[in-house]
Amino acid sequence: MHIQKTTVPSERTVAIERWYSGDMVVRGEPLYQTHCASCHKPDASGSANWKEMTADDKYPPPPLNGTAHTWHHPLPALRRTVRMGGIPLGGSMPAFAGKLSDQEIDNLLAWIQSHWSDQIYLVWDERNRQAGNPLQPIARAEQ
Repeated sequence: MHIQKTTVPSERTVAIERWYSGDMVVRGEPLYQTHCASCHKPDASGSANWKEMTADDKYPPPPLNGTAHTWHHPLPALRRTVRMGGIPLGGSMPAFAGKLSDQEIDNLLAWIQSHWSDQIYLVWDERNRQAGNPLQPIARAEQ
């Protein structure tokens, strides 16, 4: 298993260990392109006006690349949004429960989070810990 380690420039160098493996990112990319890219764009940049409701009172697809609000949510909330969709939250994202397995959802989220800067990831990780969800790198063979 390969754990992605990068560094954040600061007064002291900090090694960043993310919860997902490089293999998960590789497996998540085609899932993202198949199920998400038509709305969130192939590069995860989403809609420029994602904060403004459309004429049909829905929010457009936000960027998933760390420039919108995705990183504000702990991992269980991200998984739930993929499974249940965004309609309950005022969006139009369909639910993927029954279409994607739990492992595929994790692979998809790994691909998305691989587009986040180390600084965004560190803030997300701290919020995730505060929500009671400390993450450990996944060390499963079936990743």
